[in-house]
Amino acid sequence: MDSENSLLEQVYQDVCTTLGESLLDTIGMPGKDREQVLKDIIQALLKRLEAERKELSRIKEEYNNLFQYAPCYITVQDKNFRLVRFNHEFAQQFEAKEGDFCYTAYKGRTTRCERCPVVKTFKDGKPHFSEEVGVKKNGTTSYWLVRTAPIKDESGEIVAAMEMCIDVTQMKHLEAEIRKSEKKYRNFFSTIPNPVFVLDKETLNILDCNNSVVQTYGYSKDELLMTSFLNLCDENEREHLASELRDSNVLNQRRQFRKDGEIIYVNIRTSQSEYEGNNVLLVTTSDITERLEAEQQLIQASKMATLGEMATGVAHELNQPLTVIKTASSFLKKKTSKKEKIDESILRTIASEIDSQVDRATRIINHMREFGRKAEVKTKPTQVNEALRNALDFFNQQLKVRGIEVVEELDENLPLILADLNRLEQVFVNLLINARDAIEEKCGSIENRKCERRIHIRTYASGNNVVIEIADTGIGISSSVRDRIFEPFFTTKKVGKGTGLGLSISYGIVKDYNGTIEVHTKKGEGTTFVITFPIPERL
Repeated sequence: MDSENSLLEQVYQDVCTTLGESLLDTIGMPGKDREQVLKDIIQALLKRLEAERKELSRIKEEYNNLFQYAPCYITVQDKNFRLVRFNHEFAQQFEAKEGDFCYTAYKGRTTRCERCPVVKTFKDGKPHFSEEVGVKKNGTTSYWLVRTAPIKDESGEIVAAMEMCIDVTQMKHLEAEIRKSEKKYRNFFSTIPNPVFVLDKETLNILDCNNSVVQTYGYSKDELLMTSFLNLCDENEREHLASELRDSNVLNQRRQFRKDGEIIYVNIRTSQSEYEGNNVLLVTTSDITERLEAEQQLIQASKMATLGEMATGVAHELNQPLTVIKTASSFLKKKTSKKEKIDESILRTIASEIDSQVDRATRIINHMREFGRKAEVKTKPTQVNEALRNALDFFNQQLKVRGIEVVEELDENLPLILADLNRLEQVFVNLLINARDAIEEKCGSIENRKCERRIHIRTYASGNNVVIEIADTGIGISSSVRDRIFEPFFTTKKVGKGTGLGLSISYGIVKDYNGTIEVHTKKGEGTTFVITFPIPERL
């Protein structure tokens, strides 16, 4: 009995030494003998061990689930590159079983890959990365990113390697599609028949351009890259054009220069875009030089036809100064033939009148010559009232002879617009001719005093526009032809009385200066043409 107590005492002391007093305090109770205490201790230890076993089992299950159902391929390989374990995702995608070589399972190879990250990990014990390609169970090509890590035993020796692969097949396919798309759009960009520029939004330097730029402007691509787009434009217009390029989407009939110095005319379209992560302007130009030349020839032909129609009016305008000069010369001839003395004051009056009438005739002839010249395709600050008065100079006498009254209501403080005086004058001449003919068609001969014969011309500013109204009391335009009056070669006049180009050309000129032209008419009561031009923000 003493030996048992001695053994019990020894066990008790060992337990106290091993577990410490804290556990004994937890289970110890007054009155318990040491045998009971030991039983309680053993029971407590068994409970603790069971709890730890369950926790370890839970953790093992959790990590096993993470291993098995991770959304990537995970394999564990021994030093012979045989599969020790692999997860569910790998098993789903590849024909493999434990003990297979990894290179056979992944890629169907019979020998190890030339560049293998697992080999590197076994060699230096460090993680390694690579990008691989293989064939899935369904026969499709698969791409994946690989990361390896060493697995060591208690002594620190590498016994296996874990290989984790993320499938990037879809990303690879998208990249291929993107490359294909980029190639397609690069080809499209390069072969667009219109010149296309990519400009830095701030500096307007050329970042890229297509092949049509080279063909149109004569420069090589290398000569243009990182130079200013404004270098292709008229030096006097560059500052204004720079702000327009940033603020406007459409710029019409702008003058530019080829490398050889030849002038070309272009329409410019701009849009905001992005290029290599930067905000840029995508600028497309359309060479309209040939079209404008053809239009100019047509306009010039129309001018000549208009001058022909105005011949009668011009004859009236010139007849008056010629009559005065003829009267004066006849008076002088009569006096000198009779050797009669002419008073000095009379001579001064005659000389002054002859000089005045010669100036008037010269002015009319110069005006005709100016009107008949070929106008340049360019814009500059222009006063609409001046163009209207120049047009009326052709018609004053002619309209008076026909009994047509002209009422002018011109705003003398009218803002300037961007246009060409000569071309605007042609628009107004065409409209005045139409107004004259419409009144005569309605009223007939001048003896018909009851018919109102009046042309009312009015100019004013409205909002951001200059407005011109030319109204007549003529026959008006029927609804059946109203929508066709701006068509080329369309006319309601008799053969030989009109070319059908006047209104069409007028419409084109107004549009060239970003204006609009509208017609308001009522059959039998008259017609009003309303033209508007934008007032530029700065000139």
